[in-house]
Amino acid sequence: MSDGSHGDRDRTFALADRANQLMRDYGPSATPRAYTVWYTYVSGAQPLMNDAIKRLTSQNGCLSNDDVDALHDTYIDGRRLSVAAEKMSASVLSEIEGITEMLDLSLGSTAQYGESLRAFSHDLAGATLNRARIREIVASLVTTTREVAADNRTLEARMRESRSEIESLRETLEATRIESLTDPLTGLSNRKHFEAMLTATVEAAASRGVPSSLIVLDIDFFKRFNDLYGHLTGDQVLRLVGIVMREHMRPGATLSRFGGEEFGILLPDTDRAAALGIAERVRTSVMGRELVKRSTGESLGKVTVSLGIAAYRRGDTPVSLLERADLCMFAAKRQGRNRCVDDSAATDADALSNVA
Repeated sequence: MSDGSHGDRDRTFALADRANQLMRDYGPSATPRAYTVWYTYVSGAQPLMNDAIKRLTSQNGCLSNDDVDALHDTYIDGRRLSVAAEKMSASVLSEIEGITEMLDLSLGSTAQYGESLRAFSHDLAGATLNRARIREIVASLVTTTREVAADNRTLEARMRESRSEIESLRETLEATRIESLTDPLTGLSNRKHFEAMLTATVEAAASRGVPSSLIVLDIDFFKRFNDLYGHLTGDQVLRLVGIVMREHMRPGATLSRFGGEEFGILLPDTDRAAALGIAERVRTSVMGRELVKRSTGESLGKVTVSLGIAAYRRGDTPVSLLERADLCMFAAKRQGRNRCVDDSAATDADALSNVA
């Protein structure tokens, strides 16, 4: 066995040992699902899942069976299904491209064939020998040409109809692709799109040397609110926050709901001060809205949010930028909630539970 193979083997065993240790320390039990979640955690394959685990362990001290099921369904099974669907969509789109090219070629060949027949008929008509026979050939060719032309017109009509159907299918697939990147409750980008745009934003900031910022927003006391008034009212709160975010965003921003009550705002070409200003406008606007229960008209009071702002630094990765914004958000929670905290000041690393 090569040194590289030994190294890979040792690494996987080390990850397995660490996963087992975390499973014992933070629970809930030694089930296959729990092991998969913790192994994925220590491998670093799902940064947003890691972020969710840190949040849960910081709040509750451990994971419950329900937590493990939710993490597994959202970040592991859900990811595999979305990747499979995306590959299938790409394959179908490629097939459609090929069919469209064939239709274009077929339409061109049909027109060229008709032109050739007409030219041949014209040449024969100009002959001076055996005119009777030539006229007979010409008449036959003209008849054949007319028949082919009629068939071609029918074929072209059918091809155009097929092309229209293909274009409709392409639009449907594109709509499906967009839907797969959208959170159905708020209409914002979902976790999958957020991850892709976070990576793109960090890469652009690194390569172009432009400022970029990330805001992480979390609704204060959302679980208590949800338990008190019900999930339908909780959904209303989530939609409200999404609406307010849209009202205060600049062009080019990516607005996402990537957790239960957690939102992200990616701001390319935006420095820390500008991002802080946007975060503060979102915070005050949410606080200024009074929530009313639709079914009864009952006033449910105010909703507040805590926001963390991190600006890109040289050497940042998507994970480090997200973790820093998340750390600032936790600092805002610790300082009393309903406030914005940015990464220009020192933050307390203990605000997050370090289970890694």
